Amino acid sequence: QVQLMESGGGLVQPGGTLSLSCTASGVSSRDFSSFNMAWYRQPPGKQRELITSIFNDGRSYLTDSVKGRFTISRDNTNKEVRLQMNSLKPDDTAVYYCWGKWGSGVIWGQGTQVTVSS
Repeated sequence: QVQLMESGGGLVQPGGTLSLSCTASGVSSRDFSSFNMAWYRQPPGKQRELITSIFNDGRSYLTDSVKGRFTISRDNTNKEVRLQMNSLKPDDTAVYYCWGKWGSGVIWGQGTQVTVSS
């Protein structure tokens, strides 16, 4: 059974940095390399939104609100997707979810809380 596990969330001051990690289990490195992966977030009281994705061919997408501040990357050997977040703002406060898709399969991680506050 494929599972995704996020880590790296926490409390950070405005202007600070955090790096989130999403690690897959129950899948080989070769199969993981075929996954399309993404990070979503759900701010308090709001809907979950897509912020960035990275495809199995290496192409990536970033929503406008995080361009220039966030970077997504993947390490297929270690079955990991990372989200580097710089210049964090209070509006970035949310639960961050890892998402993966392969063939007809879709899976979510359990989420990790990021709080940006002084």
